[in-house]
Amino acid sequence: MTDQARSFGTAADRYDRYRPTYAEAAVVWTVGERPRRVADLGAGTGILSRVLHRLGHEVVAVEPDDRMRARLSEVSPDVTALSGTAEEIPLPDRSVDAAVAGQAYHWFDPTRAHPEIARVLQPGGVFAALWNDADTRAPWTVRLVEIIDGPDAARLGTTRELDFGPLFGPVEQAGFGHSRWLTPDELLAMTTTRSPYLVASEQGRRELLDAVRRLTTGPELAGRERFEMPQLTRVYRARLRPA
Repeated sequence: MTDQARSFGTAADRYDRYRPTYAEAAVVWTVGERPRRVADLGAGTGILSRVLHRLGHEVVAVEPDDRMRARLSEVSPDVTALSGTAEEIPLPDRSVDAAVAGQAYHWFDPTRAHPEIARVLQPGGVFAALWNDADTRAPWTVRLVEIIDGPDAARLGTTRELDFGPLFGPVEQAGFGHSRWLTPDELLAMTTTRSPYLVASEQGRRELLDAVRRLTTGPELAGRERFEMPQLTRVYRARLRPA
C-alpha cells in the first residue's frame, strides 16, 4: 500500500493533466456555498483544491510527495501548499472550517488521521472523503474498471461503508454524476496515472495498455475520435461532534 501511495509522484504531470476533476455540485454539498477555510489532505496535484478555490474558498493543500506538491504549486499558485500528511497535519488547532480528501482517504491510517483531522477543525467543522469513480452504467466503463482494477472490481462496486470514528457524527453519502470527453490516447494516458500501472512491471504495463487499446477498438468505441466517459463523484461527509 505504501509503494502504491508513493507511486503517483513519478507521474505527477500526467496525473494532473488526465485525471478527472470533481463535480462542482459535489464540492458545494461537501462544504457549502459560504466561503470557508478548507484543508485539502493528500491533495496530490491540487485537482480538488482548484475546484474549492474556484468556488471562493481559502484552500490549504497538504501533500507529502514533493513532486506532486511541486506540480500543485506550479499550476495553482493561489493555493497554499504544505508538506505533510493526514496523520501529521502542519496546521494549528481549530484552524480550518472543513477538511477534505480527494482520492486519498484510502491511503490514510484512520487511527492516527481521525483525531488529527478533528484537532485542526473548528467546532462543528466538516470532514469529507471524495472519490471520482467511473460510472458503470455504461457497459464499456464496466470493462475498463475490470481491466484496471481487476475482474471483480465492477461486480463489487465502489460504494463504501465509512466510519470516521467517535469524534465525528454519522457519515452522510451522496453521489453526483458528471462526464468528460476523451480521445483514445487520453484514455490510455489516464490509465498510466493509476497505481496498478505505476507499480507494475514493464510487461504488466504493456499488457494493461494493450487491454485498454482493445477496448477502444471494441464495438462501443471503435472509430470514434472522442467519446464521453461518465463519472460519479461520491462524497462521504461527517460533522465534528461537540467536545
